Amino acid sequence: MRFMRRCGLMLALIGTLAVPTTAATAGVPPPSPEEIRRYRAAAWGWQRLMGIPLTPNISRRATEDLAAFRTRALNVWKARAERAWNRGKRPPHLGEWRCIHRHEGPWRDPDAPYFGGLQMDLTFQRTYGLRRLREKGTADRWTRLEQMWTAERALRAGRGFWPWPVAARRCGLL
Repeated sequence: MRFMRRCGLMLALIGTLAVPTTAATAGVPPPSPEEIRRYRAAAWGWQRLMGIPLTPNISRRATEDLAAFRTRALNVWKARAERAWNRGKRPPHLGEWRCIHRHEGPWRDPDAPYFGGLQMDLTFQRTYGLRRLREKGTADRWTRLEQMWTAERALRAGRGFWPWPVAARRCGLL
């Protein structure tokens, strides 16, 4: 949840921050390294959640001064964070996961042995969502998107919709 709140805050800032890019704003101090790191963390956090390769860090050009580099770095990481956020909020099988959820439990279902809105057991969580399991605990503490992206990872791994046989049949997926 903290990751999602931080990403939401970061993305809210995307449209409101002015970044110096012209000679007319030369007196404005360059962006701070912390600000650049926050956008990089937001982009990489979403990319990790989606299970896609992390975008590489950018390096300073030999002819580039520090202020210009920081400005360029901030612009690059803002754009990457926004693209990752936009992609992350729409899992490829969003409709299917919502349908399965309707036939399973509430998103915050803490009752063992199945947790969360997609009723994931601990073995499933360890296999496809180990990072989230370590960071936040069981799936009932994850956001809806985190649960769906974990299920998406299982789908990509070849499990299909078989971990949810009854719900998937009711949704016409099996």
